[in-house]
Amino acid sequence: MAQVKIYASEAHIDANRNRISDLIHRVLMATLGLPEDKRFHRFIPMTPENFIHPAGRSAAYTIIEISMFEGRSAEAKKALLNGLMRGFVEDLGMSADDVEITIFETPRANWGIRGQIAADLALDYKVDV
Repeated sequence: MAQVKIYASEAHIDANRNRISDLIHRVLMATLGLPEDKRFHRFIPMTPENFIHPAGRSAAYTIIEISMFEGRSAEAKKALLNGLMRGFVEDLGMSADDVEITIFETPRANWGIRGQIAADLALDYKVDV
């Protein structure tokens, strides 16, 4: 399970929403083994007055927050981060300075999904990758 929040300017999201979502999900499937049908992305369009950031970032500046079950190896998380950063630069043509990603991991006991505690669910994919 991974829930993804994407913060960026409204114009950048409007112009790139599908490409960003496809990139993120492709990398999540390749690095963490998430199934094709487990895409949970929330785009949060920001107005300039509500998206304050340091100089040196362009209009494409994007922050990604990934909340997921704990249990992935350091190598899997590194592959996820590297795949995303590389994809934003190579596939979307963004500057590496314009992409920031944070992973938040929590125990499955802290998630409520489909009326159940995630720790009690039988998953159709592995978490310990």
